Order: sequence, then structure tokens, then C-alpha cells
Amino acid sequence: MRALLLAATALLGLSGIAQAQAQAQAPAPTPEAKLEARLAGHAILPAFTMTLPPADAPRDAMVSGKFTAGSRVDQPGTLPGTTGPAPAGRPTGISLPFIGQPVQGFSGIKPVQGEPGAYWVLTDNGFGNKRNSPDALLMVHKIRPDFATGAVKVERTLFLSDPARRVPFRIAYEGTEARYLTGGDFDLESIQPIPGGQGFWIGEEFGPFLLRIDAEGRVQQVVETQLEGRALRSPDHPALFVPNSPAAGVAFQTQRSGGYEGMAMTPDGSRLWALLEKPVLTAEGKPEGEFLRLIEFDTARAAWTGRSLKFRFAAGATAIGDFNFIDERRALVIERDDGEGDASLACAAGQNPPGCFATPARVKRISLIDLGATDAEGFVRKLAYIDLLDIRDPEGLARTQGDRAASLPRERFAFPFLTIENVARVDEEHIIVANDNNLPFSAGRHLTRADDNEFILLHVPELLRTR
Repeated sequence: MRALLLAATALLGLSGIAQAQAQAQAPAPTPEAKLEARLAGHAILPAFTMTLPPADAPRDAMVSGKFTAGSRVDQPGTLPGTTGPAPAGRPTGISLPFIGQPVQGFSGIKPVQGEPGAYWVLTDNGFGNKRNSPDALLMVHKIRPDFATGAVKVERTLFLSDPARRVPFRIAYEGTEARYLTGGDFDLESIQPIPGGQGFWIGEEFGPFLLRIDAEGRVQQVVETQLEGRALRSPDHPALFVPNSPAAGVAFQTQRSGGYEGMAMTPDGSRLWALLEKPVLTAEGKPEGEFLRLIEFDTARAAWTGRSLKFRFAAGATAIGDFNFIDERRALVIERDDGEGDASLACAAGQNPPGCFATPARVKRISLIDLGATDAEGFVRKLAYIDLLDIRDPEGLARTQGDRAASLPRERFAFPFLTIENVARVDEEHIIVANDNNLPFSAGRHLTRADDNEFILLHVPELLRTR
């Protein structure tokens, strides 16, 4: 099916988007249809899943998470993980630092070409930001969820490195021969395999940059971001520094942790559409609007084309989680709020955790959009969506329901995680969805237990047929 799709889109290309825009503009936005999602499979990789660093990595990488407390802590297991400070924070039951590297925080997914059931997934930057993750190695994994048994197998791990010194700034492990990359260098959020097994394009947030790596994880190119002829930089861009005067400003245009959370490749491989997680900032430091920018990149020229589109948030959403095409013009986008946990256990007035969720999940959805239908202002059309907090499970396939009110119907399943950052089409009727578990700082499934890495297979034929 994927081969047929690639052959067809090689003829069409993303030029079809420009043609569609020229032929007809979409009408004013109308409420898109909510469609049903049914659980078809559920597989879980336990939260505390570790891997050893490569043999030629610095000894520093053998213990990760040493800088998550604001100052260095070397003794493993002495910093209890929590979802945040009191009174809203809850314990997660897993403590830092870790011996080894956590196989956690999946922030992008894509099917492995020619290997049905296998997926490339991207480990997030480490422990949440640039300052606390210089000992967290950056990784790409090939995984295989078994929905019959509920297990997830990690079949291969690529550790990203820069032996050819293509990264244009000093990295955390600069003085080493292998030059492995860490969460102090990049915050990886989106992944697209290059056709023919030539490597991957990766979108990240600290620049934000696009990275091209080869099939062994070695950096080949680092591309700065351009939007409408101007550079886009985040406050974590390596070229920026704190001025001498607290009254002086620092010029940046994208929000911290607001870079390329989603990046989709057209089926023919000719274009990337990089989707920022949060709105671009104006010169006054305010969001330019309640929308996100999609920026087009030409993979053959390795250059931005100058074209951009706009994505309008659903009511209550504050960020996106992932973005992948299902054909030459339609794509899936995860929209989310900043809540976690089932709303049936929301804290009542005057009640504090850990016996309830202070900010439960309210908006977790997957929207189907059409990049070939935009209005006069450049907004892409939304076609339909599914609600990840309202999934049907009539066959009882859920491996766990987590903590929620006992009165809720058994056949109702939810995915109430803070960050849901993985969605891809599996076939004509199914999609796969997974969370980023932010180990050990997120607990959305259970009140006081760190989230596992959960993968769900959803039967959504109506969504995938909508045009």
C-alpha cells in the first residue's frame, strides 16, 4: 500500500497543493466533524526501560539526569520524580539520576518502510530542557509493538553523533572523538526517514533547526530556520546570550519549547512541512495570533522555499504534538492542552493532589487537515477529528484504564497524557498513537505512578476517508 502511495504521489507531488489553492479557496472555517475512534490494540513499554550508552561514549553518559535538580547530583536514585512542585505536584515513584540512559520520551513516529509493524521513534531531548539534559544521549529507535501480547520490542537504537563536526556550535561532548549528541545540544521532536534508507530529517526546538542524519545517526547537515525571509530563533538558540543589562532585550521569535514539534514529509519525499508547536512571537513579545506556522522545505535543495501556511488551534488547545501526511495533501495533527489525568478525578475546590488531578486533560485530539485547501489568509482547512479522551473499547482491549472514577463505563477508554507526540497512518483503516512520558515527571494514567510509553492502535476508517 505504501509503495502504491509513493508511486502515485511521485506523479502528483506537493504541486497539487498549489494547484488546489489556485483553483478554489476554502470557505470561512466551519466546525469540523467529530468522528468515532475504536481501540484495536494496546501495547506498553514500561516507564523504567533503560539502555547502556555506546562503549566509546564518555563515562559521564553512564549516569544520566545528574542536573535535573538545578545543581549537580551524582548519586543514582536520590532525587524523587514528581509532576511539579507542591501543592499541585504528585510523586511518580521513580527517582533520578539513572544508571544508563532511559529509552523514553518518544516525540515522533514513522512506519519503517518495507517492515510492516515496525516503527521509527525519536527519543525526546532527555529531561525537559537544555540546562538539565547535557548527560542525556539523543537516540532514534526501531520498535515493534505486539498488540496481541501488549509488549513493545526495541529492535535497534541509533545514538546521534557528529564525528564530521557538522554542528556549527560547541556541543556538550566536544572534546571526544565520537562526539555523541545530548539533550544539551538539541531537543529532537519530529522525524522523517529519507526515502531509500539514506537516513533521516529531524526537526528540533532549540534552534529551531532541521537536522539531516545518515542511517547510522551521524549528522550531515544543520539547517537554520527561515520564515518569510527572516531568521527564526528561540531563546535557546546557541547564538544568543544574556546581555549585560537586565533592561536589554534578547531578540528571539519562537517560544521556548515551541519549535518543530511536528514535521511531515510529502509521500514523494520532495518536501517537508515543519509545524511549530507554539505561535511565533512579535517584536513586542506577544504571540502573532492563535495559530501556528507551517513552513515548507525543499529536500533536494536543502532549503526553505519561502512558502508558509497557518494552522488554527481547536478551542482549548495550547500546542500540537505530531504531524504526518496520509496522502499527498491530507495530514494528521495532534492537538493538546497542558493537562494530564482523567477529568473524572479532577480536584474539587479546596482539594489538593495526590488524591486528585489538579489540571486534568480536557483537550487531546487528532485533527485531519487538508494542506491543499486554504482560505484567503493561508489557513489550512480542518476536515474532522477524533477525541483521544473518548475512545470506544467494546472488546475490552485496554491493558490498563488507570486511575479514574469507578462510575465511568468500562467501554470508554482515554489517553489522558500531558504530552501525546506520536501519530501515523498504519493502513486504510488504522492509525497508531503514542505518548511522550517525560520520565520521571509525568503521571497522567495513574495519580502517583510514572507514565509508561503506551502505543494504541485505533480503528478510524471514517476519519481516514474524510475529504
